[in-house]
Amino acid sequence: MNAMVVGLLADGLPFAHRPALVLLVVITAGLLLGRLRVGGMSLGPSAVIFVALAAGNIGYQVPGSIGSVGLVLFIYCVGLSAGPSFFRAFRKQGQKLAIVGLCIVVVGAGTTWLASRLLGIPGPLSTGIFAGALTSTPGLAAAVEVAPGVGAISVGFSLAYPFGLICVIAFVHLYPRIIGADLGKLGRDAEARDADNHRIERILVKIRNPAVIGRKLSELSFISDYNCQVSRLLSDHKLVPVPADLVLEEGQSLLVIARRFRLAPVIQLLGEVDERTGMIAMTQDQSMHIVVSDRRIVGKTLYELNLRSQFGVTVTRIMRHDLEFVPRLADRIEYGDMLNVVGEHEDLERFAEYAGHRAHTFDETDLVSLGVGIGAGVALGVVQIGVGSQHMALGLTGGPLLVALILGHLGKLGPIKGHIPRASRLLLTDIGLVLLLADAGVGAGAAIGGVLREYGVMMCLAATAVAILPMIVGALVGVYALRLPIIQLLGGICGGMTSTPGIGALTASTGSEAPVISYAAAYPVALVLMTVLVRVLLALLG
Repeated sequence: MNAMVVGLLADGLPFAHRPALVLLVVITAGLLLGRLRVGGMSLGPSAVIFVALAAGNIGYQVPGSIGSVGLVLFIYCVGLSAGPSFFRAFRKQGQKLAIVGLCIVVVGAGTTWLASRLLGIPGPLSTGIFAGALTSTPGLAAAVEVAPGVGAISVGFSLAYPFGLICVIAFVHLYPRIIGADLGKLGRDAEARDADNHRIERILVKIRNPAVIGRKLSELSFISDYNCQVSRLLSDHKLVPVPADLVLEEGQSLLVIARRFRLAPVIQLLGEVDERTGMIAMTQDQSMHIVVSDRRIVGKTLYELNLRSQFGVTVTRIMRHDLEFVPRLADRIEYGDMLNVVGEHEDLERFAEYAGHRAHTFDETDLVSLGVGIGAGVALGVVQIGVGSQHMALGLTGGPLLVALILGHLGKLGPIKGHIPRASRLLLTDIGLVLLLADAGVGAGAAIGGVLREYGVMMCLAATAVAILPMIVGALVGVYALRLPIIQLLGGICGGMTSTPGIGALTASTGSEAPVISYAAAYPVALVLMTVLVRVLLALLG
């Protein structure tokens, strides 16, 4: 009866027989809705699913199989983004934050299972709530791929998503108040420390110390030890490049460049500050955006690389996971990081070559590599893996994700490149996501009314529990077991909840970018684990 009613309605709907046009209208309207900001929050591309649900509810359809195309494209690009960080997240630097992310996702899955059993919510609906409460579109993608045509998954996601969005932002504001912490003060303190540690200064130092007079500049190991660089010599009131075999003489003035907190001991060991330091203001640092691809520096910390001594350059910003932050000496460089580097022109060129940056070819998308990588992922996904009498396959989510993670981590596998320029990757990710959401939403639209009438209140209770309990457990583990500072902990919680709006609210409250580094460490672990646990939930809850 319902199918007949929908069919009759569809006959009278404008453009009902033009599914491609319906798809474009749904996507455009969803993206426009996603731009609206309420209380500083917006839904972004995820708003497409809400428009799609409404369109599906009144009888519209979109082209068949478009959701599968979007799923593969989206999950492959997500894997490429996470690959450089995922396998390294278990090393020293990100190990604690990876544990926070793991705890949040596992507790979220456990809470979902318990809520489903206690409240009698069907498995597919509960799985959608799990993905929505943790604001994880890759989780939704994995669930839809495992159970195609089950509209309850998308309904659960669309209802739980706003709960997850609001709860994360509320948590990062309320938790510090509960424990008596002042986020603003903590942020100012962190920012002050970062400013002191990362401010690059250029000072003329006059040679006065008898211990260094007559020695070659290259023999002074303390300059390298303090991560400083002597790039210029003052000669006839001009700054000229330092000769490779420069022998220090009393009264010479050298241009020393270093982080502020490292300058004092170097000045003392060389002599004294030259009063003419002000004249170097005319010589401006040049900057360059360099994308890392060379394995010689990938995985190493800035301290280990000692770039100031080796190349005379300093990394002032890192763009990673579409977020930009000021690095610390202990931060590791990852494949595909975009570095903002300052220094002299010739030094920047040398470092760019060393880092594997190619100004033109690196900005080009290798469509052959993209096609082969996606094809390999799809082929891997259909391979049946037998364990005893049981057989399983990775599917359209697991296969492309695994291949993309490996390519993203290695950077290149034979002739196949694992790098897609950031702009292209973001575009492909968004295209895949909106195609997936449009298809999933339209397919679930016909069932949304009945589901909400039967499970509406229980779904709201479950979504709230799944959003809040993981953050509480993550906070307890971070404070008492891992001893994480509050700002790092909150950044890790936002990463574990895969909440970009949450990290935005946190950085706005603290005025510091310190939480972003923690977010970037926890995020890839949570993202990949979500795609695994939605499968487990669907299997357990039937």
